[in-house]
Amino acid sequence: MIDVQNQLDTRGIKIQQTGVTAVHLPFFLLTGEKFQQILAKIRFTVSLSEKIRGTHMSRLVEILTDFSEDKLKIADIEKILIDATEKLETDFAAICMAFKFFVKRAAPISEKFSLLDIACEISAEYSRSVKTNFSVKLEVPFTSLCPCSKEISDFGAHNQRSICRVKINFVDVENLNLEEIVKLIEKQGSAKIYPLLKREDEKFVTEAAYKNPKFVEDILRDVVIALRQLKNISAFEVECENFESIHNHNAFAFHSERLS
Repeated sequence: MIDVQNQLDTRGIKIQQTGVTAVHLPFFLLTGEKFQQILAKIRFTVSLSEKIRGTHMSRLVEILTDFSEDKLKIADIEKILIDATEKLETDFAAICMAFKFFVKRAAPISEKFSLLDIACEISAEYSRSVKTNFSVKLEVPFTSLCPCSKEISDFGAHNQRSICRVKINFVDVENLNLEEIVKLIEKQGSAKIYPLLKREDEKFVTEAAYKNPKFVEDILRDVVIALRQLKNISAFEVECENFESIHNHNAFAFHSERLS
């Protein structure tokens, strides 16, 4: 059969990225101490020579399908990209995998176990001439309690569910533990989020937040200080958002930093 994609193109434009998006596949990924199955929504692309009309997109899906049957560490994602550059005879490949993973959580008093879902996005770019660039995005929820409300009220204080979104660029992901990063970030809120709470747990969490009031700016600064302690990172971005309970708007703060 005629290979239309391999036809010569004379327009002289090298395409930086072309490939497939919205591919949904299961993977076994090491997120902490154990592997867990995730369902990933994937964008998978390669560069295309100015001399070739189109890339072989079916080969990209084949590569993903093959790797979906293996247990993967985050560092193993580089193997997917190397495989793509070899099979499609190109010098660049990139992947973005968006998924949710689960952190096992014990309630503070009853110790009832539940699973906290965390939104994650892993991106990687591979080029034969430079070291693979990895970045991780996480969305971590927690509770925040307003210091001003606590200070001026005769009793009580308004609180809200909050979320911290971070993007971290890693120099080395060989021993990357996503669950530990989640725990580091959520410690910076007024109190942790628990999917399952009994009455004694709810009392504990409510009182813990009351004892630890924080503005959105407080949380942001504490997250920044915590991220600076991580090894093998080159840059990060942090945004914190409090879903206000007594306003019809949210509170927001943002910070970005390059470390090397």
